Amino acid sequence: MWSYGVLFASSFIAATLLPMYSEAVLFELVRQGHPLAWLLLVATLGNTLGALLNWALGRYLLRFQDRRWFYLKPDKMAGAQRWFNRFGYWSLLFAWLPIVGDPLTFVAGVMRVRLVPFLVLVTLGKAARYIVVVVLSVQSLNWF
Repeated sequence: MWSYGVLFASSFIAATLLPMYSEAVLFELVRQGHPLAWLLLVATLGNTLGALLNWALGRYLLRFQDRRWFYLKPDKMAGAQRWFNRFGYWSLLFAWLPIVGDPLTFVAGVMRVRLVPFLVLVTLGKAARYIVVVVLSVQSLNWF
């Protein structure tokens, strides 16, 4: 049971502005033979809730952007806003991408994206990513 907790935590942290990757944990749990549906559910839930934290921070902490400790530098913030303005809500399907995904969910909060569309699109994108990771993990284990 602790395995799911580790997966949830790594998925959650990986979706926040902190550097972390959950794919290695997911791969190991696939290798150990845990039920794939449960792994997908836990990883997607953790990663989506981590993105929700970014959204909330974007909504409520932007007033601190001029502080030295503020995570997103103006150039990253501007890039994420350009991406969001170019593709709109649909860009949230790409919240799983490295480097731009976390700032994108933060910017969605800054731009006051409504919660339900945010959650639907982010969850779909993150679930699709974890499905790909699980499929590749299973395939790679069958190669050996």
